[in-house]
Amino acid sequence: MTDIETAIATDNPASVPETGITPGGTTGAFRDVLSRDHARRGKPPLHFADMTPEQRIATAAELGLPKFRVKQLANHYYGRFDADASEFTDFPAAKREDAARAFFPELIHEVTRQVADDGATIKTLWRLFDGSLIESVLMRYPTRTTLCISSQVGCGMGCPFCATGKLGLTRNMSAGEILEQVRVAARMMRDGEVAGGPGRLSNVVFMGMGEPMGNYRSVLSAVRQISAMPPEGFGISARNITVSTVGVVPGIRKLAEEGIPVRLAVSLHAPSDALRDELVPMNRRFDTTAVLDAAHDYWLASKRRVSIEYALMRGINDQAEHARLLAKRLNHYGDDWAHVNPIPLNPIEGSRWTASKPEDERRFLDILHAAGITATLRDTRGQDIDGACGQLAAKGRDGRA
Repeated sequence: MTDIETAIATDNPASVPETGITPGGTTGAFRDVLSRDHARRGKPPLHFADMTPEQRIATAAELGLPKFRVKQLANHYYGRFDADASEFTDFPAAKREDAARAFFPELIHEVTRQVADDGATIKTLWRLFDGSLIESVLMRYPTRTTLCISSQVGCGMGCPFCATGKLGLTRNMSAGEILEQVRVAARMMRDGEVAGGPGRLSNVVFMGMGEPMGNYRSVLSAVRQISAMPPEGFGISARNITVSTVGVVPGIRKLAEEGIPVRLAVSLHAPSDALRDELVPMNRRFDTTAVLDAAHDYWLASKRRVSIEYALMRGINDQAEHARLLAKRLNHYGDDWAHVNPIPLNPIEGSRWTASKPEDERRFLDILHAAGITATLRDTRGQDIDGACGQLAAKGRDGRA
């Protein structure tokens, strides 16, 4: 009997590791995959970004600070991307250190920074309060700058072709840990630390380490703070935020009810249940019909076209019959609701899965286009620094996790 099963059998939910998977994840056809070094860990330090407005005011009062000082802190954090309260010159000098400790504990610490694409792509390895490692990738394009962020330490989905999935799930991240990745990237762009000079972070995608729907509460809090205007948030339009999922149907349906116009991305990777059961273990819980129905309902609710992510794997899911079946499944709903992103598989060390042949990629796209499906082959940025889709594994320069 596993630790989780023991905790459930003894009716001790406090002993159940916070895996973030929807109820039922410890039994049945799918079980979330815990990393070998998983242990029940303490919560990250409470950060300004994790506090409610009332908590911020109460904390300020404990420090002997009036309410308006909280707005000053918010202006620094969200408006100026600054979290070093010890240097806030508009703040009482005698209270700066206290404010720094109470509101802005260090949540993520840069370990390494790797650069690719002539400086336009930067992958950062971060160490969290408990020694956990996560990664984020900042990518500058001619008309936008996108940050790919992590929402969990590792991932419990267990997809065999994904480096992050091989890690297993260690724990969920707090909203503050998620938002700190955004704040630092926004500051890097403002200060011209990315090739091309000073600019603005315009897009955020929850496509880094982890299953965002498995950490719904923190992810939603982060989305709200990313999209709110300063001094409540970073002012990045919700329409420029993408939340990705392998198909956690309750999470998709819950997100549709929030009324926030973020883009939904579904990592489908296969058009049939038989094949997707092998590639995406979560399919044994929520099959392709349930996932596509929920995704289409999200489009109906949001009027935002859903991205269908599809990693092309040589001889596995990239043949003409796969493209035809995918087109049939998507066209079943009778409206132009989906945009397919075929992604050339980014190989990971020791994997038997490999990228499709270029001619098969072209044929796959041609079949989709002929069926009236909007489809664009994904640009694979950062492959040489293991920063592309499916490659994030929180390794340092020495290759160790």
